[in-house]
Amino acid sequence: MSNTIFFNAQHSPIGAFASFTLGERGAKGGFGHEIGKPADQNVYIGLESATEEGTFDMLPFYGAPDGVLANYTPEEISKHSKVTRNFPDEAIEREYHACIDTWRAGDLSFRITSPVKKIPDPETASESSLKDTLLPVVFVDMTVDNSESDKPRRVVFGYGSTDSQKDFALHYMKHNHKNMDQLNGIGCGRNFAIVSCNGPNDPVHARVGFEIETLVTLPEDPTTSLGGCAAMVATIPPNEEKHIRFAICFHREGMATSGMDARYLYNRWWKDVREVAHYAVEHHDRLVMEWQMPDNNLLIVPQLSEDQKFQLVHAVHSYYGSTQLLELDNGKPFWIVNEGEYRMINTLDLVVDHAFFELTMNPWTVKNNLDAYADTHSYYDEVSSPADPTKLLPGGVTFTHDMGVANHISPPQYSAYERPFLTDCFSYMSCEELTNWILTACMYIHISKDADFVSRRLGLIKECLQSLVNRDHPDPAQRTGVMKLNSSRTKGGAEITTYDSLDTSLGQATENIYIAGKCWASYLALEKVLRDANATAEADLAATQADLCARTMVSAVDKESSLIPAIINTSTPHAARIIPAIEALVYPLFTGRKDALAKDGKFAEYLQVLTDHYQAILKPGICLFEDGGWKLSSTSDNSWLSKIYLCQFVARNILHQDIDPKADAAHVAWLTAPKNTYWAWSDQIIAGVALGSKYYPRGVTSILWCTEDGNL
Repeated sequence: MSNTIFFNAQHSPIGAFASFTLGERGAKGGFGHEIGKPADQNVYIGLESATEEGTFDMLPFYGAPDGVLANYTPEEISKHSKVTRNFPDEAIEREYHACIDTWRAGDLSFRITSPVKKIPDPETASESSLKDTLLPVVFVDMTVDNSESDKPRRVVFGYGSTDSQKDFALHYMKHNHKNMDQLNGIGCGRNFAIVSCNGPNDPVHARVGFEIETLVTLPEDPTTSLGGCAAMVATIPPNEEKHIRFAICFHREGMATSGMDARYLYNRWWKDVREVAHYAVEHHDRLVMEWQMPDNNLLIVPQLSEDQKFQLVHAVHSYYGSTQLLELDNGKPFWIVNEGEYRMINTLDLVVDHAFFELTMNPWTVKNNLDAYADTHSYYDEVSSPADPTKLLPGGVTFTHDMGVANHISPPQYSAYERPFLTDCFSYMSCEELTNWILTACMYIHISKDADFVSRRLGLIKECLQSLVNRDHPDPAQRTGVMKLNSSRTKGGAEITTYDSLDTSLGQATENIYIAGKCWASYLALEKVLRDANATAEADLAATQADLCARTMVSAVDKESSLIPAIINTSTPHAARIIPAIEALVYPLFTGRKDALAKDGKFAEYLQVLTDHYQAILKPGICLFEDGGWKLSSTSDNSWLSKIYLCQFVARNILHQDIDPKADAAHVAWLTAPKNTYWAWSDQIIAGVALGSKYYPRGVTSILWCTEDGNL
């Protein structure tokens, strides 16, 4: 486990697309709402020195000046140069867990509590359970141990803008509410607030001004709201230990999206941030207790190493930071997981990977995505051979890459991402997205036992089978079980995969063994669903295609190396070797097809070939970096942690291979390297540096580790 504690982590309400990000030194965190990065604000967390009155020891989460005071009174700035100083690094400790992130330094403790909860289905759940789960709040508890001092000491929690255009946006919040004298806090417009939960008899002072040095030393509260810095300041009496409690509140009223109207579902109960704050203050103690433990002890798995636990916890934090639960005009919920820094909406090649986590926590969100894609973001195409893109053949139904970007829902049948005439990044992913919808649907059906969904979608499921078969070839005599034909939407270009920024080894879709594996798993899953629905002819076709696909991959083994080429093409064999050849083995476990993974079953030879392939390539110089980290392709340094996590599960739990602990240690080192810590959990790590898919939700594939050792 890395010994660094200074890395950003997201602390987020569920479904609010908001984050209190903290951990990177400097003005590198703060309170972000609907953005794909940290807010880059100064965050002030500090305690007055016990021995130097008027000097504040601070956690190191600030740097740039807050405002424009120097533009008006430059001679005043130097007076405050010694008011704040950082705690020494060696004096700071951190405990980082799924729901709680605690910082300690000297006599100060700062604890952030955020929820990891099952989301009740809004169409059937009680109002009280929904409110407690979807409250757009993160709680902070500060503890000051002043028991050894005979002097009062001040403690501060606040923030400042580093953007001069926002310097005048902060204000106080004081408002009568029920039997409390006032709602006491600081805010920004109607969308954000930090409020005290201590009550009127235990005062915390809300202050707004130009810079933190003035706010912590003022003898009384100011009456103006001018300036780019806001802070909550309290005085701790001599010889006492005291707890100061805050609610960090987010809110967006009205329509949140364009292209299709939707508002945050929490607007059912709270019309603005003040109402959110009222509820948070009233229920603080109860909710903090409930949120301190993940639902059903999720993520508390003894067999995981410290490196695994860190990666899982870190990924879950970033996942929730991208979540958004909206409500359509017809009252129906609309579940969204935004794609991290890219902000694409419900990217389908992430939906299939998030499903392992969501089917554990809240299966209705998976159905919600499946229905949304079926209803608005599916389309019909034709297909053609790469050798003759002008000759169009029957294709079928498939699905878009995403549903839009940056709160804009893309037009029906189109994504924000996919474009014609391309052969690499931003081209169409028609075949892979088809397998993604199929696999997600079949996993949902197997785990939820939702007969109504099967009944409603059986016609579409049959269409999906025929479409997938046609992407092999419409002519049965020319079928191999493997995707060989491109969508007509590419207009002479070529389809790609979710590994869009990799080289041909994983980027090209046609005859790629990664995509072939997903086709094999899709046929197996479809066979079971269709046979259970008494669609015998279709089930038989799916079974035939699964057999063909496995045989094709077995026969593609290179006779010289005994490995499977990344691209199956006998005339131009590809030199690359890829770990994700094994990825699709995960799906039979979750679609009711464990029989396909039996060592002495129908696909025993295919499993053995993949086992041999994996053992041969997981070596330095092929698919291992020098530090022991996994290299997904032998010909690319672009390695994706979410997919590594998934393939690790397959290797251990299905192929029964041991994994060197150096791998997880290397992956933790990637995430906590100084170049990467700003972005919290990131996916694409290129030779140790996070250069893509940052601030990303997809790492929850690591939830699969919790199902190992017989816990499936």
